[in-house]
Amino acid sequence: MKKRYISLLSVFTVVLLACCAGTKELPQKGQIEQIAPNIAELDGEEGDSAHLRPEPLDRNVFAMTINDGILELDPRLSYSADEAQIFTALYEGLFTYHPFTLEPVYGLAKAWELSEDKLVWTFVLRDNARYWNGDEVTAQDFKNAWLSLLEPDRRAPYSSFFDIIVGAKEYRMGENTDPNSVKIIAKDAQTLEVQLKHPASYFPNMLCHHAFAPVHSSQLNGSKLSEVPPIGNGPYYLVERKTDRLILQKNSLYWDEKKVSFDRIDILFPEDGKAASNLWDSGQVQWLAGAMDIEALRDRSGITVNAMFATHYYFIKSSSEPWNRRELRRALSLALPWEELRADYMLPAKTLIYPIPDYPELEGVFATDLEEAKNILNAEGYPKGIGLPNIKILITPSKESEKIAQLMQGAWQGGLGIQVEIETVPFSSYYPSLKRKDYTVGFTSWIGDFADPYTFLQMWQKGSNLNDAEYDDEEYEDLITRSMLLEGQERWQVLAEAEKLLLDYGTVLPISHSPAINIINTDEILGWYPNALDIHPYKYLEWASYRPLPGVVLGNRPSLLAQAPMFKD
Repeated sequence: MKKRYISLLSVFTVVLLACCAGTKELPQKGQIEQIAPNIAELDGEEGDSAHLRPEPLDRNVFAMTINDGILELDPRLSYSADEAQIFTALYEGLFTYHPFTLEPVYGLAKAWELSEDKLVWTFVLRDNARYWNGDEVTAQDFKNAWLSLLEPDRRAPYSSFFDIIVGAKEYRMGENTDPNSVKIIAKDAQTLEVQLKHPASYFPNMLCHHAFAPVHSSQLNGSKLSEVPPIGNGPYYLVERKTDRLILQKNSLYWDEKKVSFDRIDILFPEDGKAASNLWDSGQVQWLAGAMDIEALRDRSGITVNAMFATHYYFIKSSSEPWNRRELRRALSLALPWEELRADYMLPAKTLIYPIPDYPELEGVFATDLEEAKNILNAEGYPKGIGLPNIKILITPSKESEKIAQLMQGAWQGGLGIQVEIETVPFSSYYPSLKRKDYTVGFTSWIGDFADPYTFLQMWQKGSNLNDAEYDDEEYEDLITRSMLLEGQERWQVLAEAEKLLLDYGTVLPISHSPAINIINTDEILGWYPNALDIHPYKYLEWASYRPLPGVVLGNRPSLLAQAPMFKD
């Protein structure tokens, strides 16, 4: 999913990233101050990290901030991190994310069976599964929602996730127009059967994703869920949408309603990071998840930083001549000053996929070799860049992207003789602009949708609606297809070969791995845990029964995970 944009002062960004650099462990409470004691001094001699915010006026309401109100509330069409977070309130699929481990937890499914050949999954829905309007959630709702997402004209971002289902890829690509060819079968109102092309032990992890949520039959077609309230089945439903906020109310018909603590959730869209920080200091919000001004914070008790399964990278659009040629993209990559490009990042990335246990280690992209780049241009018939079209780089109006674009411009224009122009696109329209065809280089920050390399690699497939680079490589397609027939380490080895193709031939230009940065006091709010996807289901959040005094060290207490109201099926 597309990462939410967080604007931070560069000095503080460096300090925060230092907490994660060189380790894959989650930072513990107090670790920030131990590693970087100057954090407490950012706003003066005294520092004020122990500033006590006012008590909330209503403990039945949980308030938070995200970046802005331009949100897609149709789970079939969404791809941003902010939207994924909101969907943990509005919708629920067969499984949901465990808030700490991210392992699949029973959602609307109360049981499941797997055939002996590991190809047929059968899910049994809960008897009391309801939408907020009282209508029953049925197996047919899941089937209809999934098939509608696969309709070729819908161009749903995550449609390729369904390719492991028999007939799904052919249907979404328009090669087969018969929906019955897609083996999603509603056996009865409460029994859903799914037939896979190959065994996939990670299937329940995929089913946690919002793309697999049911959609009410009245909103399958025609209704734009960004304009009308979605009829969801999650722990909350939308009651009010304004330019500066969303208001969600607890769903009394939710099957697990007794374990949902807050009666209301307010999601605010402050004007800027300073306004967000003021909301935190005044006690009006309990979680900052978007833009924030760290220098403006008086209460820094909630600063939370952790490693995230995410990467910030640039890519070369490779849909047409000459940049669809591997060697020419490789020449562009070799000419880049990689040390300078990554100099301001404490988690520089040489690979697309954040290093995870047991995944094969790749050398990645790190070498600058201008002479070899020139040799490639000569061999390909473009000495000194003569004959190559101008390169256009799309960026946002930020100092970081401007600096990187200028370094690229200098390397390609000064080193290879290729003319380079830079186009700045407003933040609000940047990601849609990546669907254009009139540019050469763009960037994005991507968070894996579940802890598996496939979440990064599936979007480079020819038929993926997330393939902004319009990458089309037969060898890559073969590797991804072959990986789907494998399990365990063998599968990861083949996926690593696919990643290597993206890196070796200049399709992906990795810059940094992104940490998750949030402001939330987990001594006040239980059920919120740092995790690799930076997604935090609302149903588990609750006020602690006490609030520690500023500067007081807590004694022994039960683990928050043990206290969280969950996982007893």
